[in-house]
Amino acid sequence: MAPAEGLHAARSRGRNTRQLVHEVLRSRIVGLELAPGSAVSENDLAAELGVSRTPVRESLILLADEGLVDIYPQMGTFISRIRERDVASAQFIREALECAALREAVEKVTARDVAELRALLTAQEEADRHSDMQGFFQLDEDFHARLMAVSGHASAWPVVSQAKAQLDRARRLSLPMTQQMSLLIGQHREVVDLLEEGDLDRADGALRSHLRLVFSDVEKIRAKHPELFSDEDAPLRPRRDSARRTASRGDG
Repeated sequence: MAPAEGLHAARSRGRNTRQLVHEVLRSRIVGLELAPGSAVSENDLAAELGVSRTPVRESLILLADEGLVDIYPQMGTFISRIRERDVASAQFIREALECAALREAVEKVTARDVAELRALLTAQEEADRHSDMQGFFQLDEDFHARLMAVSGHASAWPVVSQAKAQLDRARRLSLPMTQQMSLLIGQHREVVDLLEEGDLDRADGALRSHLRLVFSDVEKIRAKHPELFSDEDAPLRPRRDSARRTASRGDG
């Protein structure tokens, strides 16, 4: 379904236009359809999505508040480059919440929970066999959300998801470069095994090691594509010629 058709269908069901535009743009940024450093146009986005400029402008302001967009008066709007401090902050939030949930999950996990987690591992292995990185990324999200749900805190997952947008951009970049889906699946399996055994300390350690893998991945990505990153406290000032492009960076 085309973006405009999807928006119109959702609006017909009573969804708020600004919220819908924000969700679409945020998904494109996190999914790297809109690459770090690329320019975006309110007019082009409004035309593509079949809405007025107002919800697009309001959505871009919200995205700027999230650190995903940089707005320069008299110059334009650009997708923010990845800042390592933002990745580190997102990782801190994610690790704190997921590991806290895991400690409770050890006391509550049932045979059905374990079976559902193992079913997700099987689906991840299938995605790996077919080199389906997009499918694997979604299954990875499903796995961590389900793991949190075992603790009885499923409602906390949207908080984690909201906080880790910068982290997710780095993770999406890392998959085609590091080719480590099988490693991640093995780490997932270790967490499930230890959860089933009720070994809290080792399960906690396994999950923390798994979540921190992103830091070494970021170093590899930055070495290969430094133009996607910024160390500055203030965003790097872009050039207008940083055209909108798709971030197919795996073999670049």
